[in-house]
Amino acid sequence: MGLDRGTALLCLVVLASTICVGAFVPLLPDIARAQGLPDWELGVLAGSFGFARMAADLPVGALASRRLAAALVAAPFTLLIGMLLLATAGPLPVLVMGRMLTGLAHTLVMVGSLTAVLRERPGPGASFRLNTLEFAGMLGVLGGLVLVGTLPEGWRWNLTLLVACGPLLAAIAGVLALRRHLAAAGDALETPAGGAPAASAPGRREPLAPVVRLMFALGVIMALAWSAVSQFVIPLRGTREFGLERAGISGLLSLSQLVDLLVLLPVGWLADRIGRPPLLVGVAAVLGVALFAVGLGSLPVVGLGSALFGLSMAGWMLPLGVIREHTDLARLGWRTGVYRVGVDGAIFLGPLMCGVLGEARTPYFIALVGVAAFGIALRLARPWR
Repeated sequence: MGLDRGTALLCLVVLASTICVGAFVPLLPDIARAQGLPDWELGVLAGSFGFARMAADLPVGALASRRLAAALVAAPFTLLIGMLLLATAGPLPVLVMGRMLTGLAHTLVMVGSLTAVLRERPGPGASFRLNTLEFAGMLGVLGGLVLVGTLPEGWRWNLTLLVACGPLLAAIAGVLALRRHLAAAGDALETPAGGAPAASAPGRREPLAPVVRLMFALGVIMALAWSAVSQFVIPLRGTREFGLERAGISGLLSLSQLVDLLVLLPVGWLADRIGRPPLLVGVAAVLGVALFAVGLGSLPVVGLGSALFGLSMAGWMLPLGVIREHTDLARLGWRTGVYRVGVDGAIFLGPLMCGVLGEARTPYFIALVGVAAFGIALRLARPWR
């Protein structure tokens, strides 16, 4: 962003917003029991978050290109409405609407944040800047998991979720301060007066480099794995097969988030020095191992898989950095939006596929995603011609 205070405010908004998002996942088994939802309805509820993100990516990208501050200010208020709808514990359509609004809010804050960071020129420190933003988001998800795990088990799930919405007050204060800060700085992040956003500049269609296509595929695989594992496999396997309560589910999910946080900034630093594609070979291979462990292993193996999963997720932003290296600035907004559509479409499909396949077939689906991750690792390890 180029402004230290603005960057700090942006990280605060991302952190506070993702605390609320992270608090939902460990409550999924409680929601299923309390609302009497079968697996397929639970998959629809969990997946509606990703569906809303997928549908909103391109419109929000266009909004962020022209009115970045407006997109950021709208995020916590949209999230608040979504959380209040969920907290009503109403029928499935009401819950799905609430979950979709939280997905829209997450798109507003993340696309807005990425737009601000990606406008910086690529070069030394670019991966570190992206991973710093991701660090704030992952810290927020971990905070939500820990918060739910520490609240009384006897509370109804909707009361727990409502209490977990407390950090939204910090997000609202943060975006209002950020809006004032941008206004005082001359709205540096908005489109210059009389100018068109770079993403809309006309020009000859630029062909996709092979490595860019592979980055799109890797982003989809990582998103599919993240959504299926964190929003369906770990919560339901932990409860049904291993007899874990809410705190135990939060513990498994928190382990992966904690490992992610510990290695996220070092991974960004290392990628700036050895290059992103070589590092992504290891990221994809570790992801494949983690998926087999989480989907097929016993409880101790699932714990190991959760840690490895967090290690692989530290490379979440690296494909976007590779795409940025091979994209002209005039097409950056459009290509980023298309990438996010693929990623968020996979976030929608992950839990939905698990719910439709059912508990007995889900391990085979997770194993197939793991095989795809190994395939991408092998392709990245081969020299490009």
